[in-house]
Amino acid sequence: MDDDHFIYINERPVDDISLEIFYKPHTLSLLLTSITGLVYFAFTRNEESLYDNILAGILAASFFFLVISLLAAPNGPFVRPHPAVWRLVFGLSVLYLMFLMTMIFQNYQTVRGILVHYYPELRNFSIDHEKVYGEDCNPVTWEKLWSHVDVFAFAHFSGWVMKAILVRHYGILWTISIMWEVTEVLFSHLLPNFIECWWDAFGLDVLLCNGLGIYVGMQICRYLEMRDYHWESVRTIRTTRGKIKRCVLQFTPHSWTQVRWLQPESGFMRMFAMWQLIVFWMLSELNTFFLKHILETPPDHPLVIARILFLGLIVAPTVRQYYGYVTDSRCRRMGTQCWIFVAITLAEAVLCVKLGKDVFAKAQLLKILAWLILLGLASALSVFLSVLWGRWREGTAEELWRTAADKPVEEEEEAEELDDEAVKEKQELDDETETGKENKLKQVNNVKHRKKRIHS
Repeated sequence: MDDDHFIYINERPVDDISLEIFYKPHTLSLLLTSITGLVYFAFTRNEESLYDNILAGILAASFFFLVISLLAAPNGPFVRPHPAVWRLVFGLSVLYLMFLMTMIFQNYQTVRGILVHYYPELRNFSIDHEKVYGEDCNPVTWEKLWSHVDVFAFAHFSGWVMKAILVRHYGILWTISIMWEVTEVLFSHLLPNFIECWWDAFGLDVLLCNGLGIYVGMQICRYLEMRDYHWESVRTIRTTRGKIKRCVLQFTPHSWTQVRWLQPESGFMRMFAMWQLIVFWMLSELNTFFLKHILETPPDHPLVIARILFLGLIVAPTVRQYYGYVTDSRCRRMGTQCWIFVAITLAEAVLCVKLGKDVFAKAQLLKILAWLILLGLASALSVFLSVLWGRWREGTAEELWRTAADKPVEEEEEAEELDDEAVKEKQELDDETETGKENKLKQVNNVKHRKKRIHS
């Protein structure tokens, strides 16, 4: 039974298959095509350059590894647009981990030389050419504010929209948002690019880009939670427009799970799990800036952008698997993609420290220790406040439910009281009517008696 819960987050099966041809393995066809391509390129390419030969061999080995991943890797927790996509993502993440392991055992000159060989424009680039955000902070003017709103601000906003869609918890998201600004302050002695004006850090970043991105992402989650997921087979759709629409919807979620990272009864272990999530999130973000700084690559370089987008693909199944591992006590193992992501994050951190010895020689250990302590305190505070909020919401919901449950009873009692009052009023009216009739009868009798007396 425990294995079933692990399988659901690690190798989720496809329940509703509309076109069987896209879900058959095709192992022999894939093998024949791969070998044919290998033979063709092995005998037709130019072999004069040593660098090109080594690169061709690495690419061929990587290609066959991805073929094996396509056939044998776990599906992960998602089935859209197709499990093969997430098997390829898993294979690419393993290849990236192997690449990091190889780079760890090289020196700085070798790694930098590989970058310059394939990207000659990096030869004359210096990290000192980066835009500085922490100069001329006062006085605050609209011109200064506008000068800080660049393409990276939009990228910042888009990134937080995606983070909100992945995490789906206001408390955790705001903790990560605020703690990242604290991280920039505490690591600014190592990364000069982290030095920002106070209004840039807490105004433009936290409130505008982060806050707006979190809100938009959570609204998207709310819409997807309320959506009715009923998938019709493309074969049963008759119109061409309907078939095209169904194919496009294949790239949307198959279903949407409402997450509950924190329960009112959450304890110390849940707080520790949140601390782990926040620490690895911060470490992955730090790796981006340290790799860019140490290897001296501009922030808009294709390698930097490709790494961020690729890690975004890896993080999607990673967060889902970690959520299942943390919140489901019957799931005793961490998902495979989550394990790979943790290994990638740690390997990148090791690579940064090894290649950036000169940078980390300036590290102030007290600030790094304070960073870890603040992360722990922020995680504990986030868990505490979220639990209090959850208990208050549950108490309010329970009170509303009780009120709603008691309301029909009260209405019924009021109706009975009204019925009783109506019966009493009717009875009184009847009594008054009878009394009136008796009085009129007495009056008539009195008149008759008077007439008899007169006649007599």
